[in-house]
Amino acid sequence: MELKNYWLAANKSVLTRLLQWVNLRPEESERTQLMFLFYTTVCVGLRWAEDSTVALFLDEYGTHLLPWMYIASAVMSAGLVFLYSCLQKMFPLRRVIVAIAPCMLVPLVLLIVLRWGSHFSYLAIISVFLLRLWVDALYVVNDLNISIVANQLFNIREIKRTYPLVSSGLLVADVISGFSLPWLVQYTTLNRIVLISCIVILFGSGILYYLTHHYRAAFPETPQRLIPEEQASRQRFIKSPLKRYVWQLFAFVGLLQVIGLLIDFQYLRELQSNLDDRELASFLGLFGGTLGLCELLLQWFISSRLIERMGVFFTATLLPITVGLSLPGVLILLHLIPAIQSQSFFWGLVIVKFFDELLRYTFVMSSGPILYQPIPEGIRSRMQTLSGGTAEAIATGLTGALIFATLLFCGRFVPVSLQKWVLVAETMLITGTCLTVVWELRSRYVELLVLSVARGHLSATNMGLRFFKQGVIKALAEKGSEADKRSCIELLAQMDSLGSAEILAPLLVKLTPDLQRQSLEVMLMGGANPAYLADIRPLLEQTQETSPEVFALALRYVWLAEPNPNLGLLEEYLNPRQNSLIRATAAALVLRQGTAMQKVVATQTMRRMLTHKQERERINGVRALREAVYLQALRIHIPNLLQDESLRVRCAVLEMIAATHLEEYYSALIAALYYKSTRSTAMSALTRLENEALEMLLRLATNIYKPEVVRMYAWRTIAQVGTQEALDTLWENLETSWGTTRDHILRSLLKIHKQPGIKGLVDRFYESRVENLIKQELKFLGEIYAAYIDFQTVDQKENYQSGERIVIVSELLQRALLELELDVKERVLLLLKLLYSPEKMQAASFNLRSPSVVNLARGLEILEHTVTLSSKSLLLNILDNRPQSEKLQHLIEAKVVEYENMVVSDRLHRLLMLGNFLSDWCIACCFHYAQVTRIRLTSSEILVSLRHPTGFVREAAIAYLNMVSHRVLLQILPQLQKDTHPLVATQVKELLEKYQFKNYNFKGLDNQRN
Repeated sequence: MELKNYWLAANKSVLTRLLQWVNLRPEESERTQLMFLFYTTVCVGLRWAEDSTVALFLDEYGTHLLPWMYIASAVMSAGLVFLYSCLQKMFPLRRVIVAIAPCMLVPLVLLIVLRWGSHFSYLAIISVFLLRLWVDALYVVNDLNISIVANQLFNIREIKRTYPLVSSGLLVADVISGFSLPWLVQYTTLNRIVLISCIVILFGSGILYYLTHHYRAAFPETPQRLIPEEQASRQRFIKSPLKRYVWQLFAFVGLLQVIGLLIDFQYLRELQSNLDDRELASFLGLFGGTLGLCELLLQWFISSRLIERMGVFFTATLLPITVGLSLPGVLILLHLIPAIQSQSFFWGLVIVKFFDELLRYTFVMSSGPILYQPIPEGIRSRMQTLSGGTAEAIATGLTGALIFATLLFCGRFVPVSLQKWVLVAETMLITGTCLTVVWELRSRYVELLVLSVARGHLSATNMGLRFFKQGVIKALAEKGSEADKRSCIELLAQMDSLGSAEILAPLLVKLTPDLQRQSLEVMLMGGANPAYLADIRPLLEQTQETSPEVFALALRYVWLAEPNPNLGLLEEYLNPRQNSLIRATAAALVLRQGTAMQKVVATQTMRRMLTHKQERERINGVRALREAVYLQALRIHIPNLLQDESLRVRCAVLEMIAATHLEEYYSALIAALYYKSTRSTAMSALTRLENEALEMLLRLATNIYKPEVVRMYAWRTIAQVGTQEALDTLWENLETSWGTTRDHILRSLLKIHKQPGIKGLVDRFYESRVENLIKQELKFLGEIYAAYIDFQTVDQKENYQSGERIVIVSELLQRALLELELDVKERVLLLLKLLYSPEKMQAASFNLRSPSVVNLARGLEILEHTVTLSSKSLLLNILDNRPQSEKLQHLIEAKVVEYENMVVSDRLHRLLMLGNFLSDWCIACCFHYAQVTRIRLTSSEILVSLRHPTGFVREAAIAYLNMVSHRVLLQILPQLQKDTHPLVATQVKELLEKYQFKNYNFKGLDNQRN
């Protein structure tokens, strides 16, 4: 039995190592293996059929009909792609991809039978042309099939690792078919080889049927014409960016096909002029076999790693760059060698063809399906069919026409010695165009990934101010919902509060009372301007139609804007019969600008309002004081108003304290942060104080004994202050803080980072310093992984002997460490949001938090194309859903941390040394673990936890001390009686009762002895 277990363990180790060699994960291996078998089998059959039909075609027609073949192939392929797309709309995708290949074999068999049974030579000749044409069509459909199946089975991250291995099936098929075809040619005819290839393709289709049946959950059972309404709406939202992306992808695929066909034509023309038909078939087989071996090694061991490390667009550009440079370079170099000067074009094109095939069927083929991942899943396969298949078909036709036109032009106008160089120049021009398309495609790729996550939001940064103002005027003047008009005014206030009066003043008379009130408030924010008095005075003249709120605001605007106001008119509004809001506004204006006698009258009016029994009178009186300057006689009422039974009165007093800068009452603003009912008002009031409030807010935010939620809102208030001093304060504390405090500061910074007026936070805080913060988080993450792994390796025998409790506490501690890991990951994403586009980072964060593996992969892909830090590869590995041991290994390889396996007691001490970084629950779990395992902790570790602001941490420390030292516990228990936390108070009470009872028994025994 032991031998069997050892053998299984050894096999498992070998399998794991093998998967690492080919850059594959265990959960992906079965799908990849089945895909590889299917693709290899089908490609062996297709290679035999292709090489046989190429030999028959060249023997029958030569190369002068190749342009016509390309054109005919384009028409045939385009028709098949269109048919394939229509079938996806009519039938479920799984049925279509399984049935398409067997159905296409029927015409191929019929053509072979026609060639055998025909007594007319012209029918045999036509059948050769059609055979070659139909095999090309089979290739197009097979490539679409494998790409669509891969996109259904693998997510955007998996496909980077798995598709290079899957597509290597073509390379294995090259090796098998290449070295077996010369042997088959010796024993049978080319026609029979085509029939044998049909049988092999049918066998591959059987593997595909099993694969799609086994993983049928990955394939939609509904035809694409029945897309749900919600999904259709989402697709309509991204229709415009998607359309641009698909067209660029269409151009990229088409240009790659043009490059391949131009090289292929020149290559085949050289082969046809140097070899006969049997030599040609054997050469093609040997060339394909040798090429396949090189491609196989490259695809298995390099391709997936290079795509993961360098990205899909780096690998996609390798082919056009290599061909564009090597084609003229190799030809010129070989032409300079006298020994092979006569055959320089032959061997030069063989070498270029080798590089083209090598890169096309490794890096380019592996990158292809990844480029379709940003397209919504519901329409991805159809888009892949149309853009991929149609692009190749159209490119084939256009290339055929281009070659035909080039040959005609060269035959008439170009000397014979230079005719071959014309096609070389055309190939180089196409490769340059292809590189330009790839550059454009890259930006669209990330944009579409982000748009597929969430719909964007309107902001002041994505529209011109002038055009926006025109839109506001139109929206407010025309009929529409009041909510929309209110939103327009709010956005106008954010974008241009100073210039808002220019837009709003002429429209005041036409607006509803609520919109008039909102407009006047916005206009007052920008300052009263005499230029708009003519638009506002009509509101004061229409006393019956104007609401009291609007009348009071208009009154304030007019008297503040007037250069020489007539204050005698204001005294009329102090009459008790006037609405309380109008009366209070008039009194505040008199207190600001009136004579001594007028101020006495206004003060008496305000005193009556502030002490009135009606809530509305007190509220309006307090609100009016915000505009007053002379408050000496009214200050005595403020303490009573702060204790008023009405919440609205208390909130109005807080606003008034900030507006009038009453320093002796600033403590009331801080106290208001503790209560949910007054918190938002207090934050707004403190924000209005700007730098005056920073010192007291910072004292509150950094006091660990204050409630966590209050400290969080203190940091948010500092951020909302928005001055340079406030921002500097946040950045300074960001570097020195840890844990939840750093979270609060980061979230506060990000809230102002989203505002249109705040630009380039990173300009104020260098990118390298943010990267250092990320490295700090990664180092802490290394400590978490090291502790998690060490606690996992506790001897099972010790657990068994210690009982069930130690196992439960150990699991709690490990779970607390995993929660810490989630917190660190979240902080890393918050730090990245400071450096990169908020929209992209928000989309990435949304996907990374999702339990879906597909969404996780999409989030990682967004980060890969957004983050430019040197630690990007490490971050992607850490944020991926991988085992902790694997992540720790990545951190060790990156030299971020050094890991040394420790005994549990040493590891626990090391964790407690990081107490400032740990969560409160993790610290408590450490003490509980030390208690059940009887690990001795230092006195400093215990004392720090006894002073901890969180109750359950103190409770855990007391429980541990109760186990370690009763004498020390008895000394500190009287001091702990004053603890305010109910959990600790109950625990201390129970311990005191327990030890008092024991002491009583001890004293009784002593008396008996005496």
